[in-house]
Amino acid sequence: MKNPRRSIQAGDVILHGVILSILCVISYWLITQLLARVLSVSRDDDLLGGMWAVVATVFVYRCSYEESIGGALSRIAATALSFLLCFVYLVLFPFHSWGMAALIGIGAVVMSLLRRPDDVITTGITTTVVMVVAAMSPDHAWKQPLLRVIDTIVGVAVGVLGASITPKRSVVRA
Repeated sequence: MKNPRRSIQAGDVILHGVILSILCVISYWLITQLLARVLSVSRDDDLLGGMWAVVATVFVYRCSYEESIGGALSRIAATALSFLLCFVYLVLFPFHSWGMAALIGIGAVVMSLLRRPDDVITTGITTTVVMVVAAMSPDHAWKQPLLRVIDTIVGVAVGVLGASITPKRSVVRA
């Protein structure tokens, strides 16, 4: 019987790391240079957006295209729920730590009810970032969910595109 585990090939691991690095630079550049010309709130916010796009790319770009699609769906689901919760909250109220905590709890309950318990963590992290940045920029707080959705979509798209053009790798988890 053949061993289902293949050895990890150094070349495949290096290729994966190099491609991931390039994809992250592309995501960062798209947000901080191109999109910032159209949707900029501030330079600091542009940089945050670049970071958020990179995080989405790292989250999505996996060892196979199928895994990348799964990561993309997970990231989009978490971001969509976080966007909805934060946007509604920030249109009605200013940032408050208890409001943030309530949104994190609501997001956890909703994701669990949607049978996506693995996305509770990403939803909570996304909600936390959006709310804290809204606290840092209270004049534009309601824009933060919109901007973070755009950053996420760009990062996810770059990650999926990278996975679709990357040759199959033999990197296998132990």
